[in-house]
Amino acid sequence: MRALRRGDGRPFGFLLLVLLVAGLLAPRVGPVEQLRLASFDAWQMLAPRRPDSAPVVIVAIDDESLKRHGQWPWPRTTLARLIARIAEAEPAVVGLDIVMPEPDRLSPHRWAELVPGLAPDVAERLARVPSNDEALAAALSRTRTVLGAGGLDEPDPDAGGARGGWAAMRLVGGDPHPFVRRFPAVLRSIDELDRAAAGRALLNADRERGVVRRIPLVAAVGDTLVPGLGPEVLRVAGGEPGFTVVTGADGVTALAVGDVRIPTEPDGSLRVHYSRHAPARFVSAVDVLAGTVRAERFARKIVLVGVTATGLSDYVATPVADRMPGVEIHAQGIENVFDGVLLRRPAWARWAEAAALALLGVAVVFAVPALRRRASLALLAGAIAALWLLGFLVYHQARVLLDVATPTVALGLLFSVMVSLTLAEVDSHRRALRRQLQEEREAAARLAGELEAARRIQMGILPRAGELPGNGGRFELHPFLEPARTVGGDLYDFFEPHPDRLFFLLGDVAGKGLPGCLFMALSKSLYKSTALRLGRDTAAMMTEANREISRENSEALFVTMFSGILELDTGLLEYANAGHDDPYVLHPGRPLRTLPWVGGPPLCVIEDFVFDAGRHQLEPGDTLCLMTDGVTEAMNPAGELYGRPRLEAVLTALDPAGSPAAIVETIRADVARFTAGAEPADDLAILVLRWNGPRAT
Repeated sequence: MRALRRGDGRPFGFLLLVLLVAGLLAPRVGPVEQLRLASFDAWQMLAPRRPDSAPVVIVAIDDESLKRHGQWPWPRTTLARLIARIAEAEPAVVGLDIVMPEPDRLSPHRWAELVPGLAPDVAERLARVPSNDEALAAALSRTRTVLGAGGLDEPDPDAGGARGGWAAMRLVGGDPHPFVRRFPAVLRSIDELDRAAAGRALLNADRERGVVRRIPLVAAVGDTLVPGLGPEVLRVAGGEPGFTVVTGADGVTALAVGDVRIPTEPDGSLRVHYSRHAPARFVSAVDVLAGTVRAERFARKIVLVGVTATGLSDYVATPVADRMPGVEIHAQGIENVFDGVLLRRPAWARWAEAAALALLGVAVVFAVPALRRRASLALLAGAIAALWLLGFLVYHQARVLLDVATPTVALGLLFSVMVSLTLAEVDSHRRALRRQLQEEREAAARLAGELEAARRIQMGILPRAGELPGNGGRFELHPFLEPARTVGGDLYDFFEPHPDRLFFLLGDVAGKGLPGCLFMALSKSLYKSTALRLGRDTAAMMTEANREISRENSEALFVTMFSGILELDTGLLEYANAGHDDPYVLHPGRPLRTLPWVGGPPLCVIEDFVFDAGRHQLEPGDTLCLMTDGVTEAMNPAGELYGRPRLEAVLTALDPAGSPAAIVETIRADVARFTAGAEPADDLAILVLRWNGPRAT
């Protein structure tokens, strides 16, 4: 180390520079590759492609289309009408970003299965009506169409292998199979539709660290080479019989369609040069079916049909957008080929980046010890600025992707090391201590900030009583939650799944702090998802939620839970209790009482436990008080518990006709007086619900 530190640390600087250059040249090292991808994304975010032409029109089966023509999947007669409408405008080709692997269940001959009691003569006549698949096949056969298929990452005997019908592939050079993306099986549309189409293509677009940057132009299903959607629609539109795959020593170099030669990445993919999401690319299927789209919109165009409706489309992240429908990514790939604006990452790019790092690194190693700190910092800033400007100009003018982020980080690291090594030995210990103290302060500040952010997030996911449409009418509801620490494990939820029903729950995770907070959020989300799926069966909700939460419980935590559904017109309460304290029932002029206990153990204690539900008829003015054990187990400075007797005395003394908010505040204030500033022993949550009676008529 003494030898390396001689000459103002230059020997050590050169050694570090060699290691950094070697790391830059290393193939696909995780952090380096991540920085490289971020650099490429930065160029596209900064200067996205501006489309020069509009060869592609996307017919979107969007939310409005589903609203007008019913839920997806549509009867294939509707798809047939859609294809026929498009075909009337004489497009160059129609590509379907849709896979239909099963026969249409709404075909007339299957109505006898769907409609019990159908008259035999009607069923017999329906059986003679052509199927919906025949209607769609006829529409596909009357125009040039390409059907999509999905490559599967796992073998699937039901999906089958490559099957026939793919476009012919002529090989030039080496064998492309070792380089291209390979799928063991593929999911295709049924044979009747498949035979009617003029082409077949893969729809897959692989994600790189969650972002789609490339789409395959050619891939392999088993031993069969198959095209992607973009090249296949170009082939069918041009009437070409097949493709030519050109392979070199390092991988696939190009895919040719007739006279069009498309340069590729070594794995046969296309690096998409993105523009921003363009609504002008889209035409709603509802307008096409209504006949309100002018014919010239589709004439001699490449028309892609895809589903973009919310919850049905394969929205993915791209360098220019967090969410973009998959069909638009294929459209952008076709535009890249059509306009000749392909992004390139040539083999020499990695060596150019290493050379730039080496040259600038040598300058840093020599200059930092000789210059003052401000001058050396200005030198570094100038070098990095020149590097980024060069990278942007090469991208913008030549569409070549150069990674400047990794050399920038490497130069920053090299600069920092060189500055450190040139400081005086006597000052090194003091700086080390100062750095250590600063790091500890930053860590403490980050921890405090993260905990405060976690508190805001936790409180933010809890619903607010004012957001309930019916609050203050047939019922009044008020919640309260105060974690013992910054965050906690108590939870509540409520919503109106139906205008005449109110769902509510209160729970307590066995734990406080961050573990309790995380498990609280998980439990609340899974229980709400279960409640929305199962509707009004409280026992089934609790049983299913127990299974769901238990599966996600790697730390063996458990949670007590009380949930109920109140029929707002009748006052009938159906509830289930998973190890939670029974709620109190208050009514003016009547003694305090609790709901009969019906339920089972806390959630996650017995995974397969089947819960029962109880029912209780509320009377107008009845008030339910639910709370966690943070109330009864609150502790004063002397170590005494608040206890149930004191709680019941408070509940008995308060005015049952008071508002739920006033009842919550009375309980909270009494607990605060009892604890007298002592550190909270547990999280505290209260939920007060009053049923005012049925809706006035």
